[in-house]
Amino acid sequence: MENIIECNNLTHYYGKRLIYENLSFNVPKGRILGLLGKNGTGKTTTINILSGYLQPAAGECRILGENVRNINPATRREIGLLIEGHVQYTFMDIQQIEKFYGSFYPNWNRDVYYGLMDKLKVAPRQKISRMSCGQRSQVALGLIMAQNPELLILDDFSLGLDPGYRRLFIDYLHDFAKTENKTIFLTSHIIQDMERLIDDCIIMDYGKILIQQPVGELLNNFRSYTFTLPDNRELPSHMDFHHPSVIGNKGELHSYLEGDRVKQILNEAGIRFENFEENKVSLEDAFIGLTGKY
Repeated sequence: MENIIECNNLTHYYGKRLIYENLSFNVPKGRILGLLGKNGTGKTTTINILSGYLQPAAGECRILGENVRNINPATRREIGLLIEGHVQYTFMDIQQIEKFYGSFYPNWNRDVYYGLMDKLKVAPRQKISRMSCGQRSQVALGLIMAQNPELLILDDFSLGLDPGYRRLFIDYLHDFAKTENKTIFLTSHIIQDMERLIDDCIIMDYGKILIQQPVGELLNNFRSYTFTLPDNRELPSHMDFHHPSVIGNKGELHSYLEGDRVKQILNEAGIRFENFEENKVSLEDAFIGLTGKY
């Protein structure tokens, strides 16, 4: 399968602080990949490296086969970039801003933009300065899609959107990407949105990738286990237990192991437990289970 993004052995520092080392990943054509991580793990740093705004200390990124450090203008037009903050020209109305942006892109698809504006129920002459924060964000996102790029890179795409606007845009973006066979690389702090939208996820911890796999595989194979601990014991460390914790007499851990194997490990460690339950996880549950609550 053709890779639209290829990142190999990325290493980056801010001053003496290591952000990550030897980070590698690919994004195949037509896939929607979400980059998940706690604050400070390097999500926006990765976006800036992909955009060519930041040069890593080591490693290389290629988009559409070209090194992002010297990508040619024709290829760059195939990349739709939304940076954190959703900057807009607020003195324009939604019709003026569409004409302004459209003049720069030969493959401009105004129907995608106005389709989204129709769903927002905004008038063509409505000033952006008089829109809500969520509506302004949708204008920015509509302009990105109207560029009709091969690749969309969206940093914190749901910033400023309330639940209704988020659901509207997620459904619209997903339909656009699958209908037009677009590739999307995105970040968001609202993981519930990502579960509805993305095909694949990368979950980062400080300095490394914990997993990269299809969301369906993760949610089918990763489990949360809860149980009561009559003796109020600490849970054992085990390479297949992720962030085991005890609060009061309630134990919890996450694992790819089957429930019977988890019970066996607890029994072998001399842990007495009751009310053992195996629970399916959401993407947010899996993220917290893999990275920890704190």
